[in-house]
Amino acid sequence: MKKNILVTGAAGFIGANLVKELLNSTDDKIIGIDNLNDYYDVSLKEFRLKEIESLNKDFTFIKGSIADKELINSLFEKYHFNIVVNLAAQAGVRYSITNPDVYIESNMIGFYNILEACRHYPVEHLVYASSSSVYGSNKKVPYSTDDKVDNPVSLYAATKKSNELFAHAYSKLYNIPSTGLRFFTVYGPAGRPDMAYFSFTNKLIKGETIKIFNYGNCKRDFTYVDDIVKGIRLVMNKAPEKKTGEDGLPIPPYAVYNIGNNNPENLLDFVQILSEELVNAGVLPEDYDFEAHKELVPMQPGDVPITYADTSALERDFGFKPSTSLRDGLRAFAKWYKAYYM
Repeated sequence: MKKNILVTGAAGFIGANLVKELLNSTDDKIIGIDNLNDYYDVSLKEFRLKEIESLNKDFTFIKGSIADKELINSLFEKYHFNIVVNLAAQAGVRYSITNPDVYIESNMIGFYNILEACRHYPVEHLVYASSSSVYGSNKKVPYSTDDKVDNPVSLYAATKKSNELFAHAYSKLYNIPSTGLRFFTVYGPAGRPDMAYFSFTNKLIKGETIKIFNYGNCKRDFTYVDDIVKGIRLVMNKAPEKKTGEDGLPIPPYAVYNIGNNNPENLLDFVQILSEELVNAGVLPEDYDFEAHKELVPMQPGDVPITYADTSALERDFGFKPSTSLRDGLRAFAKWYKAYYM
């Protein structure tokens, strides 16, 4: 049966890659929504949309915000979605310190609107983006979805934790199957310019100095975007089972998974690999002096020293574990950067 699938944040990094994968691998009707805000260069979002349009598949794009309740309800009423993948969110830890309003609008009010629409126009499965940021400064690694995540260190993290709580409540009250996915440092071609690998590249080309936080003692579980998309695809098609408890009430059809590479990389090693691949791709000259453009600085507010995903639950339930090496992923990024910007 052909399904109607809503992807919010469809012009975003993960959203656009998911839409392309769905259009190439299914006959489903894909509807995308994105407000195309200017948090980063809008032309990059337009580039992603053009890539989608070039596929000439069954895709409908709506420019709008999930915080617009009337718009969201009209879409649900028109299409009666089978599956909803909510990837629309205001991203970024540091930006949430200076611009908190947009996080409340998109990540909380917007997500509430999606949940309410799923309540009134029942769906088979709601999949939504959470974040490794919910783990805050937890000392235990790797991070497991069984860990307590009650101490966020940024507003962004707090909004993502709230999404999980909202989803659980709606799953319990209205028997809505929902799955949250905690993404770990997603990267790849046409990614977000505010992410370290992208901003480092922009600065190196200009001859500027790159700041490496916590004096290089940070580790990140970098996850290539194709692995993220594969994980979403597998999860989409296997909603948590609806069950009734001993009290006769629904057991919430609710799940949360980590999607990470399960292999944290030291930031200094990451910068070394990035620099080598930028040279190999011809983005930077072979004699570029990287040491002269590195500055080790203290930790930034809202940041954490390590992200490290325990992916055992994902492996158990879906037989999948992200596996793209950092070098392969950064090589693909460097080649795209060369083609797009130079």
